[in-house]
Amino acid sequence: MRIRTVDAFTARAYAGNPAAVVLLDGEALHAFPADASLQALAAEMNLAETAFAHPLADDPEADWALRWFTPTTEVDLCGHATLATAHLLAEDGALPEGGRVRFRTRSGVLSASLEPDSTLTLDFPTATLTEVSVPDGVVEAFGAPVPAAWDTGGLGMLVLEIADEATLRGLAPDLAAVSALPSPAVLLTAAAAPPAREDAPEPPYDFVSRLFAPAQGIPEDPVTGSAHTALAPLWSRRLGRAELTGLQVSRRTGYVRTTLRGARTLLGGSAVTVLDATLHAPL
Repeated sequence: MRIRTVDAFTARAYAGNPAAVVLLDGEALHAFPADASLQALAAEMNLAETAFAHPLADDPEADWALRWFTPTTEVDLCGHATLATAHLLAEDGALPEGGRVRFRTRSGVLSASLEPDSTLTLDFPTATLTEVSVPDGVVEAFGAPVPAAWDTGGLGMLVLEIADEATLRGLAPDLAAVSALPSPAVLLTAAAAPPAREDAPEPPYDFVSRLFAPAQGIPEDPVTGSAHTALAPLWSRRLGRAELTGLQVSRRTGYVRTTLRGARTLLGGSAVTVLDATLHAPL
């Protein structure tokens, strides 16, 4: 069985967020192996997510079934592993006519479209943001003031605002304390700092973020596509624009283009295949 790793939300290898992807074929063409086998392989890969997909023969709404696993659990929504899966389908020449593929997932039908510049655009549901009180233990966990917090409903993330980009970049959180917070994933964000000079090496961006999910086996996620379904409405309201670019300032970093369209958010980015291997142990 073939397994590949793809760096998502980046145009260069060894940046962005790596995802392992298995496009199921052979005897498993139209079904997933046992959940325990999928989880075991995800734990073996030890990446933020491992994606598994198989084609659907009789589903009028979707072309492929898609599931995502962290090293410890299955998740309901994952942006970078969806981008990685669509990227491999494009590389294999397996996208449907028109360059748009639809995935049947635990979060409904999601689509990915190949753009003329070879980037991909995901169509995801926009997260619901509800402002809440900053939970006890947050300031101690992150070691910085938190002016505001939001619940994201079904997305399952707690969003925290940090004063500025420099503070966010410099945080060294207590991961044990983060695990004790009342949310499995904590998303921190701040407005982008003004560029230090006009020839700054990074492309322009509008906001920054970091995400920590140690309770899900992810100490810090390099680039979290699904998080931008919450960041897009937050910063679009603040900045008065529907189209923005977010930079996730993890060690690897990655860029996510966002377009807010009411109940849907478009997430755009590039991907690079870095490993193509054969899985010898059966699932």
